[in-house]
Amino acid sequence: MRAPRSFTRRRAGMTLVEVIVAFTILMLLATMAVPLARYKVRRDKERELRWALREIHTAIDKYKDAADANMLGQQKIDTDNYPESLEVLVEGVKVSGQVEKKVKFLRRIPKDPFTGRAEWGMRSTRDDPKSTSWGGQNVFAVYSLTYEKAADGTPYSEW
Repeated sequence: MRAPRSFTRRRAGMTLVEVIVAFTILMLLATMAVPLARYKVRRDKERELRWALREIHTAIDKYKDAADANMLGQQKIDTDNYPESLEVLVEGVKVSGQVEKKVKFLRRIPKDPFTGRAEWGMRSTRDDPKSTSWGGQNVFAVYSLTYEKAADGTPYSEW
């Protein structure tokens, strides 16, 4: 005697309850992963910002040291031996006593990871340390032009 047909048939798919449970678990995992991914992206941008600021500030300091040692050509009086612009660091400056030799302090101006552009806010030696406008005499410091804030609440423009 054979068993009824409904008992011998093998189940080929999932029930609606199983699909709902699987989908719910998948959604929970996805909602936990999205904030972690956002945090990692922000942390990577912060690392890139620190690196770019350090690279530019190091180039400015090297320019200042070379100008103070009279290794560079004629300096403008108002500049306090700091570069006139960031482009000067890339284009290079003639070495004093040399005809065709130029010293370059940056290969290129790094991009701000938050704005995606190679544009930076600048401060001169005569500007207020928190100023958002540039006096134009020289480039003493640079800052990010983004309005975003770090996790601790400090604006990236103050880094």
